[in-house]
Amino acid sequence: MQMEIAHRLRDLPRSSFATTLAKIDRLVRAGEDVVNLCQGNPDLPTPPHIVESLRSEVLDPATHRYPAFSGMPELKVAIATWYATNYQVQLDPETEVAILFGAKAGLVEISQCFLNPGDVCLMPDPAFPDYWAGVVLARAHMHSLPLRKKNDFLPDYSTLSPALCDRAKLMFLNYPNNPTSVTAPLEFYESTVQFAAKHGVIVAADFAYGALCFDGEVPISFLQATGAKEVGVEFISLSKMFNMAGWRIGAVVGNRHVVAAIDLIQEHYYVSLPAFIQRAAITALTGPQDCVRELSKTYEHRRDIFVAGMRDAGWHIDVPRSIFAWLPIPGDEGSIEFADELLSRAKVAFAPGRWFGEHGEGYVRVSLLAPEDRLREAVARLA
Repeated sequence: MQMEIAHRLRDLPRSSFATTLAKIDRLVRAGEDVVNLCQGNPDLPTPPHIVESLRSEVLDPATHRYPAFSGMPELKVAIATWYATNYQVQLDPETEVAILFGAKAGLVEISQCFLNPGDVCLMPDPAFPDYWAGVVLARAHMHSLPLRKKNDFLPDYSTLSPALCDRAKLMFLNYPNNPTSVTAPLEFYESTVQFAAKHGVIVAADFAYGALCFDGEVPISFLQATGAKEVGVEFISLSKMFNMAGWRIGAVVGNRHVVAAIDLIQEHYYVSLPAFIQRAAITALTGPQDCVRELSKTYEHRRDIFVAGMRDAGWHIDVPRSIFAWLPIPGDEGSIEFADELLSRAKVAFAPGRWFGEHGEGYVRVSLLAPEDRLREAVARLA
């Protein structure tokens, strides 16, 4: 019997990373030493006090039962307290915080919650490709918000027609940005709130890298802008700040209507995250934050090694403000062809800018989530 999958599933974008990872795997199995800098997968272990918390919590029989569908109230309080302490943002734990099965899940779900077929979503370009999946599943349309170097990789709302703005229902933002690695000033978020309020656009701000500080600069939260909770939400992830990538836990905070909608769809998709993971997350958020500061220093040191090496090799790059470096390609070769050449000749894996959108062409993205010796090795091979 022939089985035809639904159009929404057929149209989902395929992961370009999977293709490259398969190439890398074939090279490694053939005995090649590949420096893989194309993934944003933390390479350091979760801090011991968080692991010990999980160990003790999983031994408690109370954590073996179904927890509350919308997440543990104690974890929501911990998230609200973390925001108040670090960003001076006040949140109601009961109505303005939702627990996620990783931030990625929420970033896909929000489109399904608020977009109907034919609706318009304003999408940064370049952007994290998984934003696209939710829009496709909702059968909505994406309109590109080009991120250009001349605008500090911030979208320029003045280039959008009033008619388009009034049709748009949802907009994605991401700072510190993946892949361009820039941060956004408070003034930009203030103007974003005004734009969103004027045109009735929901803002989905991805703050996955917000807890990592480079050169003493604390990234600005979208929710620090006046009126931000009236127009949108922000997504956070414990994956990057606490090296908890495999734990799959994050949160969405802000507008209570958006939070309620995401809670509703998650009730049907996931029911609830295991209680022992939620309790360990409470330990992470309320315990000592030295591990986050040390992690930031580690990434900053790696960045400095990589930038200095690349500049010595004659490849001038801007200083990244997060865990990625966004490198302009020397010459006019396409980013996919250029990355393939690097993998073939130097056995170094970068992510082509084209994977992140049309306006990512001309760049490659480099992940700093690798030990110093591997970064030095990559630079030596590239030189």
